[in-house]
Amino acid sequence: MAREKFSSRFGFILISAGCAIGLGNVWRFPYVVGQYGGALFVLIYLLFLILLGAPIMTMEFAVGRASQKSAVSALTTLKPGQKIWKGVGYFQAAGNYMLMMFYTTVGGWMLAYFLKMIKGEFNGITPTQVGDIFNQSLQDPFMQVFWMIVVVALGFGVCSLGLQNGVEKMTKIMMSSLFVIILILVVRAITLPGGGEGLAFYLIPNLDSIARYGVLEVIFAAMGQAFFTLSLGIGAIAIFGSYIGKERRLLGETMSVCTLDTLVALMSGLIIFPACFAFGVNPESGPGLVFITLPSIFNEMWMGQLWGSLFFVFMSFAAMSTIIAVFENIISFGIDLFGWTRKKSVFVNLVLILFLSLPCALGFNVLSGFHPFGAGTYIQDLEDFFVTYNFLPLGSLAYLIFCTSRYGWGFENFLEEANTGQGIHFPKWTKVYLKYILPCIIIFIFIQGYWTFFMK
Repeated sequence: MAREKFSSRFGFILISAGCAIGLGNVWRFPYVVGQYGGALFVLIYLLFLILLGAPIMTMEFAVGRASQKSAVSALTTLKPGQKIWKGVGYFQAAGNYMLMMFYTTVGGWMLAYFLKMIKGEFNGITPTQVGDIFNQSLQDPFMQVFWMIVVVALGFGVCSLGLQNGVEKMTKIMMSSLFVIILILVVRAITLPGGGEGLAFYLIPNLDSIARYGVLEVIFAAMGQAFFTLSLGIGAIAIFGSYIGKERRLLGETMSVCTLDTLVALMSGLIIFPACFAFGVNPESGPGLVFITLPSIFNEMWMGQLWGSLFFVFMSFAAMSTIIAVFENIISFGIDLFGWTRKKSVFVNLVLILFLSLPCALGFNVLSGFHPFGAGTYIQDLEDFFVTYNFLPLGSLAYLIFCTSRYGWGFENFLEEANTGQGIHFPKWTKVYLKYILPCIIIFIFIQGYWTFFMK
């Protein structure tokens, strides 16, 4: 059976960007930017995006395009007969399932909040009451499971329509709408009275942060954010390389995806900081920002119900674009490994993901007695820990070794694939950096992640 292809380069770039653009762009990026020195942090982050993210993403695209397979069998297709690469493929596949075990529940929160915003449930209530709504919704097992099922059904429903008619078409609509909505929200936020202070905090380099945290901590934070923002290491990006032709060199395509991902992250800050400063609110990190702080701000804003509804459409599209992209990867596992039809792989994986997503959805209520990392932590924290601190860095390290070592595909083969077509040339002189230096950086990020998580 001939492998499906994207109908356009635009579709390929948008869906790859959709996979990379996730909720971390909104609820983590603005916070760490503000914490670590504003524009100065952004410049360091962009440098590491080029040094860390771009090479590994290009490798994922190259492995996907050369093998014409998904993560589970791509490495063994290019390097047959070595069991270690088969094991790595299964490890990366497991990362996709683990990510969806909690991401589907969080995606459900976005859809639920969009509906709450439209219905006006936040109108005229205090920030404490907004917080109560969020906490009560977490404690309601029926609501948690219901919205998780809606997200899973929507995601697999889109994927069941095929690559071009389902995944590509819907992602084009969602991502195009996402950029329009975010532009409208940026204009609204920066024109708020007092919003200028938030802009200054966000955009003017703040050397006090360097003095407070030290140069090394700021660099490590930028390095970590650049590394984790692109969802690299689990083959979620590689699958889209397998759906494109050989017309374009891959580094240029990578830079397009990185640019879109960074734009969304930067523009999220242009919404959040002016809004928080205009209403004297701390721009915290994590779910509290999105589900408590921002609804309280929209509540005080003129036409806040409209702006709030638009914001949660934006957040829903950011979540669903990632979910659909990873579901497409998961569906391709069944097609590549067992020769299933798309419809059969959709059905089997829909049932499997529904089952695997239940612990997270029930982790805040029925299973709330389980605290994997101590009081105040839940099943979601455990699943997120596995993905963020294990699957992403170790999977990325595997791609690096595979594409630079003679025990894998090798640098010459990678370079030939990456530089097939027109566009930006991937430089040969980067071999020493990619083979010896970048793996050490990733190992450092891996160790630093564990140290930060367990020691701080």
